[in-house]
Amino acid sequence: MAEPSPHELEISCQQILLPDSSVYSVQWIDLPVEAALRATPAFLLQHYFTVVRRCTLGLISPVLEPHGVEFRVTGTRRALLAFSAAQFEADQEGVQAVHLCISGGILVQPGECDNGMFSLLTTIGADRGRVTVQLSDYCPLLLGSRNPSRLRKLCYGMTQSFFHKVVTIRYLASLFRELCGVKARVAVRNVVVRQGTDI
Repeated sequence: MAEPSPHELEISCQQILLPDSSVYSVQWIDLPVEAALRATPAFLLQHYFTVVRRCTLGLISPVLEPHGVEFRVTGTRRALLAFSAAQFEADQEGVQAVHLCISGGILVQPGECDNGMFSLLTTIGADRGRVTVQLSDYCPLLLGSRNPSRLRKLCYGMTQSFFHKVVTIRYLASLFRELCGVKARVAVRNVVVRQGTDI
């Protein structure tokens, strides 16, 4: 059987620092409705865990604990990021979501461990669906404080922020391939959802 013709997958992306120097990051893809209907929050979360392991060559492992989820360096008990138990929700507007609230980890600023949320959302419209990855109100250790220096912003942008963007793009591309059965060329489009300073 002939290989499917190449497709282009557009991934919309924004990563910024908000005025309070917390991180806001959002990426999304649009899908045919029939594919989006299979993108349940539980499926999205499990697929994300798989892609994180794959992208880090197994160096980082999501570990499910009774109190939540921890992203650990494999073979250790040190959590890079810790999250409370997953919260699932669905509304009448066709939005389904899973939220992980940040609760700690060595990559979070001391005193900011109860701020920040990682969310995976599926929106079903009349003629298309959308899967969104969102990180909000996150205060990374690399920024140091709510008033980070220019050097700290640069360091964060070149390391942790870059890694998050790469993993998310690979995740969305892998998700598209899984749900649509097509390996697509990826095009990243910068968008403005909220106002802030680009990372």
